[in-house]
Amino acid sequence: MRKLTLMLLCFSIFSASYAQEQRVSGKVLDAETGTSMPGVSVLVKNTTRGVVTDVDGQYTINVDPSSTLIFSFIGYETLETQVGNRTSLDVTLTPSISELQEIVVVAYGNKKKADVTSSVTSIDGGELTDVTSPDVSTMLQGKAAGVQVVTGSGQPGSMPVIRIRGIASLNGNVDPLWVVDGAIYHGTPNLNPNEIQSISVLKDASATALYGSRGANGVIVVTTTQAETGKSKLSLSTRTGYSYFNQGNFEVMNSAQLYDYYGQFANPSSIPTEITDDVLKTDFNWIENGTQTGVVQDHTLAFSAGTDKSKTFISLGYYDETGTVKGYEYDRLSFRLNHDYNVSERLTLKPKIAANYSKRDNKQHSLYQMYTNLPWDAAYEEDGTIINPQDQGVTWYGRDRSNYLYDLQWNYSEGTSFNLFSNFDVEFDILQNLTFISTNNITLYGSDSKSYTDPASNSGEANNGELYTYSAKRITRFTNQMLRYSKSFGSHNLNALVAYEYNDYVFEDLGATGYGIISGTEILNNAAKPADVNGFKNDYALQSFLFNTDYSYDNRYLAQFSIRRDGASNFGRNNQYGTFYSFSAGWNIHNEAFFDVAAINSLKLRGSYGAVGNRPSSLYPQYDLYNLSNTYNGAPVTTPSQLGNDDLSWEKSYQTNIGIDAFLFERVNFSVEYYNKNTSDLLYFVTLPSASGYTGYWENIGGVKNTGIETMASVDIFKDGDFTWNVGFNIGSNNNEITELYEDQEIDRGRNVSRVGEDFNSWFLNKWLGVDPETGAPLWEVVDPETGEVSETTDWNEATKQIVGTSSPDFYGGFNTRLGYKGLTLSANFAFSKGGKIYNASRELYDSDGAYPTYNQQVLADDWSRWEKPGDQATHPQAFYGGNNLSNKTSSRYLEDGSFLRMRNIRLGYTLPTGLISKLKMSTAEIYVSGDNLLTFTKFTGMDPEVGIEGVYSNLYPVSRRVAVGLNISF
Repeated sequence: MRKLTLMLLCFSIFSASYAQEQRVSGKVLDAETGTSMPGVSVLVKNTTRGVVTDVDGQYTINVDPSSTLIFSFIGYETLETQVGNRTSLDVTLTPSISELQEIVVVAYGNKKKADVTSSVTSIDGGELTDVTSPDVSTMLQGKAAGVQVVTGSGQPGSMPVIRIRGIASLNGNVDPLWVVDGAIYHGTPNLNPNEIQSISVLKDASATALYGSRGANGVIVVTTTQAETGKSKLSLSTRTGYSYFNQGNFEVMNSAQLYDYYGQFANPSSIPTEITDDVLKTDFNWIENGTQTGVVQDHTLAFSAGTDKSKTFISLGYYDETGTVKGYEYDRLSFRLNHDYNVSERLTLKPKIAANYSKRDNKQHSLYQMYTNLPWDAAYEEDGTIINPQDQGVTWYGRDRSNYLYDLQWNYSEGTSFNLFSNFDVEFDILQNLTFISTNNITLYGSDSKSYTDPASNSGEANNGELYTYSAKRITRFTNQMLRYSKSFGSHNLNALVAYEYNDYVFEDLGATGYGIISGTEILNNAAKPADVNGFKNDYALQSFLFNTDYSYDNRYLAQFSIRRDGASNFGRNNQYGTFYSFSAGWNIHNEAFFDVAAINSLKLRGSYGAVGNRPSSLYPQYDLYNLSNTYNGAPVTTPSQLGNDDLSWEKSYQTNIGIDAFLFERVNFSVEYYNKNTSDLLYFVTLPSASGYTGYWENIGGVKNTGIETMASVDIFKDGDFTWNVGFNIGSNNNEITELYEDQEIDRGRNVSRVGEDFNSWFLNKWLGVDPETGAPLWEVVDPETGEVSETTDWNEATKQIVGTSSPDFYGGFNTRLGYKGLTLSANFAFSKGGKIYNASRELYDSDGAYPTYNQQVLADDWSRWEKPGDQATHPQAFYGGNNLSNKTSSRYLEDGSFLRMRNIRLGYTLPTGLISKLKMSTAEIYVSGDNLLTFTKFTGMDPEVGIEGVYSNLYPVSRRVAVGLNISF
């Protein structure tokens, strides 16, 4: 009886489960051709059950209604769909874009990756937004070989510096050119990273020559998001983060440490008598008092929809960040509308408009005083009242007798800026293979700022308060009228374009200062006395004619040629126009009949040569300039300023690039290239003796050469199934050498020098030899200019300035990894730099051996030591109140290794299951947590090794550590 009952129970369970399944039938079609697809795998997700479509693309399978079917076929995108209550389920599969079919945005168009013969790095927009930042340029760090991105400051809203393949100018522009949706922009555009579809970094002459005089420093091409035909999507991206002040390896002394430091002075009689052990009663932490946990909010709402007739993308973004140093806030509101409208089969209109409004509120605590103020000086009375060191009877040990918090009760500054970017683009198909493309852009920029100094503050006392206002506006116009021809005949493919381009720029500003104000007033007209009025205006214009042609034969042999003729307003009449060109070739070896290596899916050899140009940083170098700001008897008078040069010519960079691209085992992408960038006719401002009456003139005086190797690799270790794992790596090295200078004369630039045969970033300093072990005195090197004999000196003034290294790194790059398992993803990005010396200028104050005894001092690093007695092998001289023989003066003593490895970002995300989000009426939903700059490995003793391209560290606002939580959903 018991066995019979058990059998009936099992049969009932089996019957119930079988009854829950349903028979589903359908057909699988090719999305592009509409033909049936036999042999497609139809698998029930998370099981081993499945079927294969027959010769007609038909399939039948029994499944539970809650199941998800996975349709997969080699060469096509895998499709997952939930069954639900359907018994008939037809699907279409889209051909996957292979590595070689991938479209890459290049100058004035796009190409299949297989057809590219120039040096281009393409970055998908989704790869940029891992880092929480309001600007695009920060997000490029470590993601493109040969592209050096140095943050330089952690203040909210600050922009990093970008260098592509080194520095190729002495006084010309060294920043890359930015191109957004086909229009050339002035400076770095202020864009919402969530609006970007892709970025291409163009690096060699073949890639940049079509931009002529503005392509010498590389080009960054940005494509903003466009809607797709047949799809509508509403998406929300939101994240909130918390930022933490990052002191790195830098630490200033507390009260006891500073008192012990005073006890090491070899001349205790020089110490002021008021400094006794009573100072130990106060131990105020100025850094802790001036820093906080910053808050970041980043939200973007976007909608896109497309039909055969019209496509629209709209986005609205808001970004707000409070700094990790108290008192500073940056926020930005951004909007974008991209619209394509097909008026007819031949005519398409493409208007675009974007705008952003930014605001900065600045009552920021003083970084300088946070580092220099002594822990013996408290900022507040016991009752919380802010101490004014200027008051009578106040004991204050610090040199400047300044408590920035006192003035910060009233004083502040604030600023706003508005950017408007607008395009009206037109495409018209004249013939089947001939298209007219018109790109027209105008940008408007306006900014207003105000600085308020209250009459009650110490800094406002002299003028009874002060109010300064400033406004600026900029207008740029850009137009490009292009004819594009494309024709395929047999195995031959030909593409060509010819275009005319015009671009101009006008900038104007006005500033005014008023003295004598009523506390709280914000109106300049209320000032009792006008103090200063200043204004400025400049402009430029360029026009160009350009031509480019690409040819390929049988997908094996590739060739490209381009030429551009540029005219610029800031050259003399004798050299106002310049011609720039490039040609390149490529060989797809894997398409040859003789090539039969199964492990190598693609192999391409490419090479290019070309000439691009650069303009001077001055907009009027060709003219004699006069200063009109001087007066005589109340009337304005002219005084000479700059001597003109009608023969001033373009800088010219002749670039050679050789590269190999490979795709191996259907998993490994690999690229390596060598470049040689030789720049001649360098633009330089030659100073003249004051007796001439002129400050100087512009001249073409020399040359610079940059050579380097770049390598990129990406490996899909696991790419099929539930578990995926990708690893990527890029590295670049650049060697810079000055090849020619005016009359071969070296140029002493203070801490640096320009000398033939040396790196432009060479340090030119007195050479530090350490500490005399017998006396504890500082030592420098003396080189006899006649004999070259080397000797030591304890007198800084007798030491010989010489080249003692460079700020240029040996190599730099980044690596990343991404793991996925079902809905989980874990990714991490790292950036690194090896070699290069940082001049830690802050140590002249904080590590001064007693020269600045009334400034707080830096705690010695673990491998540092101070001389105390004869025989000591120490890194630091004996300390004296007032200093030890100028030991803290500028020298190679303060050069430090700038190498670092930084975890730029780590991110853990989870995408909700398809079944769940479909019930919530959503198409995708992901939650994630991310961290920025959580780990930095470096021996540099400052707060942050990312100090800027020049390599000088001084009172830097360090890049913060950040943790954020976010949500991405779409409907």
